[in-house]
Order: sequence, then C-alpha cells, then structure tokens
Amino acid sequence: MLNQIVLVGRLTRNIKINKSDNGKKIATISLAIPRSFKNMDGTYDTDFIDCIAFENIAENTANYCAKGDIVGVKGRVQSRVVENDGRKKYLVDIVAEKVTFLSSKKEDEKAD
Repeated sequence: MLNQIVLVGRLTRNIKINKSDNGKKIATISLAIPRSFKNMDGTYDTDFIDCIAFENIAENTANYCAKGDIVGVKGRVQSRVVENDGRKKYLVDIVAEKVTFLSSKKEDEKAD
C-alpha cells in the first residue's frame, strides 16, 4: 500500500507555530498551487491546500520560509472523525513529513 502526496506551491502566509493540547509544536502550511490547465474562461485556477506540520518540520519551515516562497511538501493523507452534536464528520488532512525550500519571493523578484 502507498499513501504519499507531493505538492509544490507558494506559501499564502507566514507560518505561525502553535502548541497542541499535549504540548507538540504544530503549524499549518498553506499552499497556493496553480492548475496546469485553463478553465472554460481561459484562465488558470488555483487550488489552496493546507498541510499540517509537527515539531521540527513546523519549526524549521516557520524559521526559514515566508509568505510567497515556493516550497515542496512531501507527506501523507490522513483521515479523522470529528463528532459534533451526535453527527460524525469525516475530515482529511495532509500531514507534511518533509518540507523543501525551493525559491524565495525575493529571489524571483531579482530575476525579473
């Protein structure tokens, strides 16, 4: 079996570290990823995908990456069940297992 996902996109915001109830460092990495094909209007749509990073991965990404930087995220898809008012809701998360810094927005502006 294989559960692996690879995403490459621009960070939509600076990363903020939070702590979970059990004290683990956690961060949400939000990526903007343009589609490789045009829609019916002749423009490219963009998907916005959130990934969850824990501990060192969260901390390193927050320290070295900023809004607008291009990063690669390798991870897995993870599902969970949340119960609210007796109703079950099934959620899917992207858990980052590795984040690779690819290009900064500053470097891209220098190239122009």
